[in-house]
Amino acid sequence: MSDIKKAKELRDMTEAELTERMDELAAEGMKLRFQQATMQLTTTARPKQVRREIARIKTILAARAVQGA
Repeated sequence: MSDIKKAKELRDMTEAELTERMDELAAEGMKLRFQQATMQLTTTARPKQVRREIARIKTILAARAVQGA
């Protein structure tokens, strides 16, 4: 599983990289939900971390859209 990035690290990434990272995290989140449903989830904090990083990415992308518009 990939490590969580800080907001500063995410801001240094391009929009394409952020979108790709968000897609990876969404796929990981889906896998984690299935693991939780089948009682196979070992790290219970990971789903929360994934959701928060996706929120950070969406916030950064929205801020860039406002600046560019």
